[in-house]
Amino acid sequence: MTKKQMPTPIHIQNLSKTFKLPHERRDTLKENLLKIAKKRTYEQFHALKNVSLNIQKGDFVGIVGRNGSGKTTLLKLIAGIYRPSEGSIKVDGKIAPFLELGIGFQPELTARENIVVNATLLGLTRAQIKEKFDEIVAFAEIENFLDLKIKNFSSGMKARLAFAIAKESDADIYLCDEVLAVGDEGFQKKCMAVFEKWKKEGKTILLVTHNSEQIRDLCTKAFFLEQGKLVAAGAPAEIVDQYHQSLSL
Repeated sequence: MTKKQMPTPIHIQNLSKTFKLPHERRDTLKENLLKIAKKRTYEQFHALKNVSLNIQKGDFVGIVGRNGSGKTTLLKLIAGIYRPSEGSIKVDGKIAPFLELGIGFQPELTARENIVVNATLLGLTRAQIKEKFDEIVAFAEIENFLDLKIKNFSSGMKARLAFAIAKESDADIYLCDEVLAVGDEGFQKKCMAVFEKWKKEGKTILLVTHNSEQIRDLCTKAFFLEQGKLVAAGAPAEIVDQYHQSLSL
């Protein structure tokens, strides 16, 4: 297949996302009752502004930008967690979102039970779960904590386990938000090996990370977001340099 014929699993056109932020927080029922006659006021926060991009099959895309630039919002829109305020997203293929790792765990269940539940939700059969179980446990490095309730896990342990389970999903598109920030250097090397495997298999990967070297080493192209706008797209080394230059302004 020639380059011109490569399929486009992600096509984004004029994408914008706006959130309504209340000027005053009301967290309890009492606060809402006491201020029931007072009209709430809001301001608009434009998380993404008129973003258009195409991602080809097999692209490994690094996304850079300051905190609040819209990186995570973009991934959540592609995953279908958020709906666009304007514009369109077309996705062709099965998505595996690695976003907020561990948020779907049931705190009162043990690690063993959560592996079964989460792997089932990912679409793995009982036979596949049984086959992959020991590999998931070893990858997450939780051999001694299998029968401990997840609520007693540290955030790092939860994230490691969530990655170990999610990596078994046979998807076409992987959306990864700071997953390589989890764990020690040894665990990060294992994660890098997973990315290299997906890359060789021709999977489409979007990676949000503040680690510029990972963008240079892993990615085939990069996007630079600033205040919700796509300001540059191109070769990873060039985009990383441009991003670093913006930080010094």
